[in-house]
Amino acid sequence: MKRTIKKVAVIGSGIMGSGIACHFANIGVEVLLLDIVPRELTEAEAKKGLTLESKIVRNRLVNEHLANSLKSKPSPIYSQQFASRITTGNTTDDMAKIATMDWIIEVVVERLDIKKMVFEQIEKFRKPGTLVTSNTSGIPIHFMSEGRSEDFQKHFCGTHFFNPARYLKLFEIIPGPRTATEVLDFLTDYGSRFLGKTSVVAKDTPAFIGNRIGIYGIQSLFHLVKEMGLTIEEVDKLTGPVIGRPKSATFRTVDVVGLDTLVHVANGIYENCPNDEQHELFKLPDFVNKMMENKWLGSKTGQGFYKKVDKDILSLDLDTLEYRPAKKASFATLELTKTIDKPIDRFKVLVKGKDKAGEFYRKSFAGMFAYVSNRIPEISDELYKIDDAMKAGFGWENGPFEIWDAIGVEKGIDIMKAEGLEPAAWVTEMLASGSSSFYSIKEGATFFYNIPTKSQNKVPGQDAFIILNNIRESKKVWSNSGAIIQDLGDGILNLEFQSKMNTIGGDVLAAINKAIDLSEKEYHGLVIGNQAANFSVGANIGMIFMMAVEQEYDELNMAIKMFQDTMMRVRYSGIPVVVAPHGMTFGGGCEMSLHADKVVAAAETYMGLVEFGVGVIPGGGGSKELAMRASDLFHKNDVELNVLQEYFLTIAMAKVSTSGYEAFDTGLLQKGKDIIVVNKDRQIAEAKKHALLMAEAGYTQPIRRTDVKVLGKQALGMFLVGTDQMEAGKYISEHDKKIANKLAYVMAGGDLSEPTLVSEQYLLDLEREAFLSLCTERKTLERIQFMLTKGKPLRN
Repeated sequence: MKRTIKKVAVIGSGIMGSGIACHFANIGVEVLLLDIVPRELTEAEAKKGLTLESKIVRNRLVNEHLANSLKSKPSPIYSQQFASRITTGNTTDDMAKIATMDWIIEVVVERLDIKKMVFEQIEKFRKPGTLVTSNTSGIPIHFMSEGRSEDFQKHFCGTHFFNPARYLKLFEIIPGPRTATEVLDFLTDYGSRFLGKTSVVAKDTPAFIGNRIGIYGIQSLFHLVKEMGLTIEEVDKLTGPVIGRPKSATFRTVDVVGLDTLVHVANGIYENCPNDEQHELFKLPDFVNKMMENKWLGSKTGQGFYKKVDKDILSLDLDTLEYRPAKKASFATLELTKTIDKPIDRFKVLVKGKDKAGEFYRKSFAGMFAYVSNRIPEISDELYKIDDAMKAGFGWENGPFEIWDAIGVEKGIDIMKAEGLEPAAWVTEMLASGSSSFYSIKEGATFFYNIPTKSQNKVPGQDAFIILNNIRESKKVWSNSGAIIQDLGDGILNLEFQSKMNTIGGDVLAAINKAIDLSEKEYHGLVIGNQAANFSVGANIGMIFMMAVEQEYDELNMAIKMFQDTMMRVRYSGIPVVVAPHGMTFGGGCEMSLHADKVVAAAETYMGLVEFGVGVIPGGGGSKELAMRASDLFHKNDVELNVLQEYFLTIAMAKVSTSGYEAFDTGLLQKGKDIIVVNKDRQIAEAKKHALLMAEAGYTQPIRRTDVKVLGKQALGMFLVGTDQMEAGKYISEHDKKIANKLAYVMAGGDLSEPTLVSEQYLLDLEREAFLSLCTERKTLERIQFMLTKGKPLRN
């Protein structure tokens, strides 16, 4: 049976319900969002003479919840325009509308009695065959479908989104006793392909997979912090980016999520998992109980483990339960990992540490390894599902079994034994069978140790992906210190940056030119893409700073020209070049996208020409390109100055899109040419597909443009008046004005007396001259230095 999802109903509009509704709107689905009717009027409603029968009153809860969600940051929606895809209503007046829905998702309060009432109501109106799922985070699925019809039970299961639904990738699918296999298969595929999620089918056990392991990890740290006498800052330092976890690490994460949420799940595990060998660990420590009494729940109550007072961040002393100024944490063991770029390569060093950090890692990893090994087959039959759940639900770069592999399976067992722990029997059986690791890479695919068969089996679902980690060395064609070129097959190459933060310096530029050379000679097309946290934060400003400080202006001019020429090579090569940006795509990374034949961007792409922040204008063709895009729109009889001004402001205000879709609004992506991929894991494969399509359709090398219309003095005058007014009103500094005027000169095409057609090279020369002149300014050097040392822009 073919099943398509055009309309979705979400019952329950709280933080989670509204977030799920927004994410379905993100992918183009029509959403009906329902909540209960309020029981009484507000003072404001009474004053207006409204009654409980007024439609505005009856839909007040759902409308308020959705409005608050749309205002929240980070935003749950890719573009505010997409909110029009959501229709609101209430469960009393509008339940009959669910008869036209393809999927009904229940997201009401976590109480079984209320959920069962909602399902009873749903069954009155749903048409047979309609999917019905619950977003419960812990209530057993088999309890919920009791008493429902056979068709309902066949099409019912749990679909657990993690909050926030847009950003966290885990999508747990929990079958009920009678859920049809085709329903599970459909939801697994739909979650991955359309929602951009990591779909994991979990067993119907308390807290499923992600929260069972995640809450164990947090609870074990709660106990370990007291046992080892660590501060919360020290634990957050040890459990953050250094081991590939989010910056919020442990205690800040709990503050963001809410201590009450964590306590609710931990209590559920404690009550419902009496046979868990770590049962007592889920008992809440005294300091957590006290915080709950005090309503110190985190961000939602203004204080938790951390508290902001004016501009100062205070942290909680777990012994005295008083707030004190946050202390900087440092450990000798962490210093040893500073030269190791990838977190996965740090674990071997961390567990050998001779200080408190080394002891902490040995204790926490010993506990985690023992715990996850004992959860098989209780919560999952396959170990890779546990890793997938932790990476997608908690933002871990590596799952527990991947970390164990990195340390060494036998070494992990030694660490456990030193802490009085033992792995599950299947781990020692695995070693005895001749498998020395949980994972292996063969023929570009990831294999996992299958416990029942005692053999390495291919992780399912990979065929839709190209995983660069799996082919980096086996398919390498060429590399230097800044980048690596791989053969993706079918005549398409991929260029992957390898520099710090994927910055673009001399090595990366050389690699781009080499990749184009190779493609033109022996291949059909080129993808420029990577699978790091961010596509590229832009040009190597450290190199620019050193040249400018040494006043090596000829060398700097040549470096800028090389950057420009390389970007033009991306545009005017003999093969199609597809750029695949994701995450932070700033400055030079953005300029590269602007010059591609096609951009295949991830939905989570934060794109912007941010050079103003370091005191310069875009110098790698970005200023030229936006002037040219404005020129192309002049033909549509718009007011030309207004069009140019929009593009000017995109650069002058250093606008960064909050999603790939928003980059269309700022003109950095082009409608009808560039596309968005919701699942980042599919991005390289999709980019390859489009490069191949262009090649097979008979790609012709474009001709360099000589027909760019610039407006000269007419536009320049308008911009200069504007920057004068902005400075006079103290909206911008004197140096901001200088940078803006340089940009204005470039985008106007200089002070030509009348509108003129010019070449791209003419604009590139103006752009380079402006960039170079700004690099001679002391205040620009101050901005660059501040960015290099502090990691944020300076206003001077």
